[in-house]
Amino acid sequence: MNWSNVKLILHREVRDQLRDRRTLFMIAVLPLLLYPLLGMSMFQVLQFVREHATRVLVIGADELPEAPQLIEGDHFAERWFSSAAKARLLQLSFVTGEAKTNSADEIFADARRSVAQGEYEAVVYFPPGFGRQLGEFRKSLTGDREATAEESKRSVPSPEVYYNTAKEKSQITFIRVEQVIARWTEAIGKQNLAESHLPETAARPFELAEHDVAVEHGHRDAAVWSKLLPFLLLIWALTGAFYPAIDLCAGEKERGTLETLLSSPAERSEIVWGKLLTIMLFSMVTALLNLASMGVTGSLIVHSLPKEIGSPPTLTPLWLVLALVPMSALFSALCLALASFARSSKEGQYYLMPLMLITMPLVLLPMAPGVELTLGNSLIPVTGVVLLLRALLEGNSLEALPYLPVVVMVTLACCLWSIRWAVDQFNSESVLFRESERLDLGLWLRHLVRDRGDTPSPAEALFCGLLILTIRFFLGLVMDQTPPKTFEPWAKLVLITQLTTVLTPALLMTIMLTRSPRKTLLLRLPPLGSVPAAVLLAVVLHPVVAQLSIIVQRIYPVSEAMREALALPLDAHTPMWQLVAVLALTPAFCEELAFRGFMLSGLRHLGHKWQAILISSIFFGIVHGMLQQSIVACILGMVIGYLSVQTGSLLPAMVYHFTNNSLPLLLGHLIDQPAARQFPWNWLLVRHDEVPYVFTWPATALAGLAAAGLLYWFHRLPYSRTAEEALQAALDRQRAPAGSI
Repeated sequence: MNWSNVKLILHREVRDQLRDRRTLFMIAVLPLLLYPLLGMSMFQVLQFVREHATRVLVIGADELPEAPQLIEGDHFAERWFSSAAKARLLQLSFVTGEAKTNSADEIFADARRSVAQGEYEAVVYFPPGFGRQLGEFRKSLTGDREATAEESKRSVPSPEVYYNTAKEKSQITFIRVEQVIARWTEAIGKQNLAESHLPETAARPFELAEHDVAVEHGHRDAAVWSKLLPFLLLIWALTGAFYPAIDLCAGEKERGTLETLLSSPAERSEIVWGKLLTIMLFSMVTALLNLASMGVTGSLIVHSLPKEIGSPPTLTPLWLVLALVPMSALFSALCLALASFARSSKEGQYYLMPLMLITMPLVLLPMAPGVELTLGNSLIPVTGVVLLLRALLEGNSLEALPYLPVVVMVTLACCLWSIRWAVDQFNSESVLFRESERLDLGLWLRHLVRDRGDTPSPAEALFCGLLILTIRFFLGLVMDQTPPKTFEPWAKLVLITQLTTVLTPALLMTIMLTRSPRKTLLLRLPPLGSVPAAVLLAVVLHPVVAQLSIIVQRIYPVSEAMREALALPLDAHTPMWQLVAVLALTPAFCEELAFRGFMLSGLRHLGHKWQAILISSIFFGIVHGMLQQSIVACILGMVIGYLSVQTGSLLPAMVYHFTNNSLPLLLGHLIDQPAARQFPWNWLLVRHDEVPYVFTWPATALAGLAAAGLLYWFHRLPYSRTAEEALQAALDRQRAPAGSI
């Protein structure tokens, strides 16, 4: 690659962007104006924020004891509040006669009606005889009565509070009343101890001493900043990369300058790198300017708040900048690839929403309670970076250090993949020069039926995968969530799920959207010997799959509740053939027709067989629902997809899928037989707590070598390329001498 050409393109793009006044305003001027204005607005709003008084109806106030006094005049006693002004926030109304004349059911009905209709925010009810029975309980503590303290305690009726959680004012009122009653109850307890000639320390013999080490190490409020700053940083990096990407792709299409750039001596990869570095530069500048503007404004506003918030740790700017570089590169490459699809700047605006929908859960996941930096979480793109950054901001550098290489490798792999994707988009003329057109739903539907091909298009294949996931999701909502206790209803549930959510959408789309179901579903004879080789491959790969399941469950542990929910409802009378038919034969038939049949056939029109195999495998893994199963299924889906492509038939894929699902059932049943217990299994497999059995490492290594040999045999089979794959292979050979990414 000629980096001088990249430098020239970078200089050109930055110059053009700086000449655009809108870009300068969005990146430099707007943050400097927005945050001071926002800070002033917040400060003005805080001046109007005050606590308002709420209404409370007290029933049975005449039943209260004289000491300690809960109510003084028309409000709760000021001693139960932190200040006299707080006592005025609860405006009391009293009903005393009704508490003696009406029945308990009538009192409760009136209380509920008063709160529900908004006449009062809360109703406090003291039952008849409350003060008298409280006095009797107090006397029992001094030994004046024969009743035990426990019996007397049970005889004291409890006050009741009615409130409405659907109204915020009612919730606030309940919190205030609850605090008052709690302090009053504590005072009653102290008085009881005094009258029993016991010190107050008898009820609370010790106090918990608190020592905040965060203050000692200068990390006060680090938990707040560690969740807020990474979220803001990544969102600003994403939005800062998106709008320049739209202007550098869709904007150049509208201005007619893209053809001039593509006709220059620079290669497509060099053009992509120049644009990528430009977008990355503006993304980083946008994020840093937003952080700086927010920091300056926040430092002025925070001191005006009632409770001062501590400043972030000293090394916060360093950690943020280090995390910003790879994240800006990742977002810039993704935005550049997406923007290349856009036919106009207006259309490019629509692509931000899907990217945000994917990014937001990954950024918000670390904010959930209990989510920590572990090996499993560090393997999640974007989430691992946020968790690592959070640990560094909290001062846990030593704890985060072991996960640093994992996060770096995952982030680097995502960056390289997204850059490669952007280069592929610029190498595709059909993507760069899409004509502007108006979507007509009727014409589009007629086009799908009239111009359908022998196999589906990539868009139809992706729609099939999304349709399967959507139907599966809504079916899970309407079905009973209680797992069946016996085998028969459980088997019916599995069969209905497979037939309705997986097989039916694939078959309907095959009939409606393709001309040749045989080519779409790969219903042809495979090469000689490929079916026995697929069976043998499933057998020799089974030890590797078992070890992979153990590793995945160690990275992402399965809870005991999940294990109990996934346990098969079997009994001693369940025939093995029924179990194999439900768990092995049905998924092998339904899932292969959908994912390696319809989806893979359509995705191969993208021009890259491995890209098609990967996408179909991801959908195949997601369908399995549970994360641990999805990861293993996705990896196995890559193997099954490779068999389908190399043989050009779905039969080896079905046979492999059936054998892979049958082996755990048959082996688990075999080793439990009395006759098989005499066989020396120790050299081959051993029992395990997380799975029924696991193969020994020597057996797994030998099986892995045998599987590699069989995969090489499948690799030597000549396979039929699609027209797009043949064209892409020719383009790759043509660009290979000049060098490409």
